[in-house]
Amino acid sequence: MHPQLATDLDRLPDLLEAVRKRAVGFLDGLPERPVVDLGAAVPPRAPLDEAGVGLERALEEFTADWEPALSASAGPRYLGFVTGGATPAALAGDWLTSTYDQNPNSSADPAGQHLERQTLAWLRELFGLGPEHGGAFVSGATQSNTTGLAVAREWLGEQLGVSPAEQGAGALGRVRVLSGSPHSSVGKALSVLGLGREALVAVDRLPGREAVDPAALERALAAADGPCIVVANAGTVNSVDFDDLRALAALRQRYPFWLHVDGAFGAFAALSPEHAHLVDGLDLADSICIDLHKWLNVPYDSAVQFTRRPDLQARVFQNAAAYLGPLGEVPDFVHLTPENSRRLRALPAWFTLRAYGRDGVREIVERCVAGARTLGAALEAAPRLRLAAPVRLNVVCFTLAEEPTAQRLAALAGAAAGEVFVTPTLYQGVPALRAAFSNWRTTEQDAHRIARALIGAADAL
Repeated sequence: MHPQLATDLDRLPDLLEAVRKRAVGFLDGLPERPVVDLGAAVPPRAPLDEAGVGLERALEEFTADWEPALSASAGPRYLGFVTGGATPAALAGDWLTSTYDQNPNSSADPAGQHLERQTLAWLRELFGLGPEHGGAFVSGATQSNTTGLAVAREWLGEQLGVSPAEQGAGALGRVRVLSGSPHSSVGKALSVLGLGREALVAVDRLPGREAVDPAALERALAAADGPCIVVANAGTVNSVDFDDLRALAALRQRYPFWLHVDGAFGAFAALSPEHAHLVDGLDLADSICIDLHKWLNVPYDSAVQFTRRPDLQARVFQNAAAYLGPLGEVPDFVHLTPENSRRLRALPAWFTLRAYGRDGVREIVERCVAGARTLGAALEAAPRLRLAAPVRLNVVCFTLAEEPTAQRLAALAGAAAGEVFVTPTLYQGVPALRAAFSNWRTTEQDAHRIARALIGAADAL
């Protein structure tokens, strides 16, 4: 054995204790750590050391050279993108995931697969989905959307008497994918799947909204003159707007289409009695995307996909190899996603669901929504800022009251970056900023602190 490996193995308990202390120190410092340090020095690139230095020295060098440049993305005032954190239970589950180092994709080694199926059943219950929805863990919303749309592609082939999984996407001819406000990952998925970004057809939205106009969608379906795919939203990125899922699903009585719902973070509205109506009809979808490293607050990378047609899913992703065994009546996960091997991705979700239950996750959701409302009210009252969209759930989309250029908004975000991190967007053609509340640590006090930082930065422009 390499001498450094042998030494680290002999000293492993002490070394892991040092790592634990380092992790706890970082987490304890999150409330006052600069959220993003835009001026942090990045160490120069160095050549790979021939002999290695061992874990202890590597930890010391990382702590000195790299940790100071890292953002506080795990903390309460990182509101960029839609970023959750890691609950204590999820963090424990993630550490144990690496410790056990299981690959749950094959029933030849079944324990991890059974745990993932139990966790998927809990998630179905959490979001009000019936048992007919099969599911699997994937790396994030992009992979979830890609997997769902891959199943939709095979469904199109079924309608036309071909199999794109066997014959290629060209066997489908022209494909139409209809959506009002598709997430950028949808275009990426269509590119990867060979359907092409040009397959995406923009459908008119309701006035002043990001939600699709059902009447406009019906006209587009009639014009499609054949089976197609509809991508609906359960929470848009900019304003957390929701398509009327039940109204859209009802259109399948007259038109043949696959209904895919992107509920990456908006599906969590199902947990709040005040907002559950927003996802009414989610169970009617043919495929669903839900991201767990957002509002469930498990570490990256974790998401799930659900579909009513796991048979088609297996047709797309089946992996033929003697060592994997036959497809079987209940396909192993290796036959359901692009990955042949992966970590036991369900374990952090299992821990956080078991530790906190439905009520614990609901409390996180409702506290984040309350924080967004607090920030929205403060920014609406600020003379130099205005809301670009109503605060519907957990995202505050805002801009400058005067001269809302991308450059001035970038300056505002940069000036406040030590206290809060927000990301840019374009809403109704106007440059804006987004503050997305998704972290379990964020409190009402944080919302007030964020408001003061953003208002102060705007006043200083």
